[in-house]
Amino acid sequence: MTNILVVEDNAGLRRLIGIHLRRAGYEVSEAADGQAALDLLEHSRVHLIITDVMMPRLDGYGLIRELREAGDTTPVLMVTVKDSFDDMRTGFHAGADDYLTKPVNFEELLLRVGALLRRCGIQHSGEIAVGGCTLHADTLLVTGEGFSYELRPREFALLQTLLAAPTKIFTRQMLMDELWGYDSESDPRTVDTHIRRLREKLAGVPDFEIQTVRGLGYRAVIR
Repeated sequence: MTNILVVEDNAGLRRLIGIHLRRAGYEVSEAADGQAALDLLEHSRVHLIITDVMMPRLDGYGLIRELREAGDTTPVLMVTVKDSFDDMRTGFHAGADDYLTKPVNFEELLLRVGALLRRCGIQHSGEIAVGGCTLHADTLLVTGEGFSYELRPREFALLQTLLAAPTKIFTRQMLMDELWGYDSESDPRTVDTHIRRLREKLAGVPDFEIQTVRGLGYRAVIR
């Protein structure tokens, strides 16, 4: 699976970027600054790096320079509030392959990630394996031996969110914020309706289940 490293000192934004990447079928590693990223890269292989610029210990420019001086050609997408031409020029001269300004448009982020991977000859299938079944992000199908279920887009995104963090308990409000948006006026009970539909559609899948944690929310458990 294609592994993407997200380097961002803002934990909330780092988590959101990770959620959107996982929904698209990518494996995600995370680091809070450039030095943490270098430490991780000593023992992990990634296919693409998304990095902020302004971070403690080692900033994004320094991270890219360290990588390029070491002969590392991993494609790098810079995501930053620094939007002047001089800032972009500094990033590209350091060795960045693309540049995206904040606030992050996640659809544009995924398009740029896909384009960078294609440019480097890295094929991404958009598939997530969970036990003996596979989630196909491009067709919204959940398939396995003897079964194939088609989900609606939001149902699929909900399932991906739960399976991206097995055993983690998600409250209704957490799921509303991530899937409907922070400013959504929808009733949080909408989540219950989508969970019920998922359970009905995926009743024949033996590899995982969606459990209700009374008084708290929901979690996915891999069997």
